[in-house]
Amino acid sequence: MALILLEKSDGVATITLNRPEAMNALSNALRAEFCSACQDVRDDKTIHALIVTGAGDRAFTAGLDLKELGESGLGPANDRDGATNPIFALTEMPIPVIGAINGVAITGGFELALACDIRIASTNARFADTHARVGITPGWGLSQKLSRFIGLSRACELSFTGQFLNARTACDWGLVNHVYEPDELMLAALALARDMTSIDRDFLKVYKDLIMTGFDRNLADGMAYEHQISVPYNAGVSMDEVENRRLAIIERGRKLKG
Repeated sequence: MALILLEKSDGVATITLNRPEAMNALSNALRAEFCSACQDVRDDKTIHALIVTGAGDRAFTAGLDLKELGESGLGPANDRDGATNPIFALTEMPIPVIGAINGVAITGGFELALACDIRIASTNARFADTHARVGITPGWGLSQKLSRFIGLSRACELSFTGQFLNARTACDWGLVNHVYEPDELMLAALALARDMTSIDRDFLKVYKDLIMTGFDRNLADGMAYEHQISVPYNAGVSMDEVENRRLAIIERGRKLKG
């Protein structure tokens, strides 16, 4: 059985973690297949957006396979290679990544969710940082990202207790954008991704880089980076192109109303 399912349709790719009997735990083999699938998506110029989800309705992923780690050591917990680490494979993805969180996202699974650019969740989704419970410090970014997404106090509460955060509260805290019934989650993810396919793929790559690079800097440096990218890019855009796109937006709005 394939540990990763990769589907492509109408400019959208979907990667599904496919170990439902093991809560989609990130084994060595699954991580390798995941990173290979990400490389496939990066190389495919027809794909505008990527959806990442888990098989079944119990787990997005329970994180690293602890049984396997007990036999091989903790090296994967600090792996920073995009060819073997799913978090860094997503970080290197130039197109938008939507995390469709279908069930529990625990520890390394929580970190995989945080690596997605946009997160939506089913009502079955729950998030937990159990690093402190198992005595392993995060190595895939959770200790730095979570506080930036939901605030310092809330991040400390989750990380210092290992408590689960349900989908509705995660939405209230800004960790996920929307919550859906389980049978509506992938439909919503596909609709969101297909909306992105109406945007020029090369422009999406530039805009994603602009946002993500700026997010990693302070405001002044982020503003400077925007200016650095924006001036030469906009200088190459003709007013005829802008007008044609403006008219296309108007026409699209009319069709949506109809």
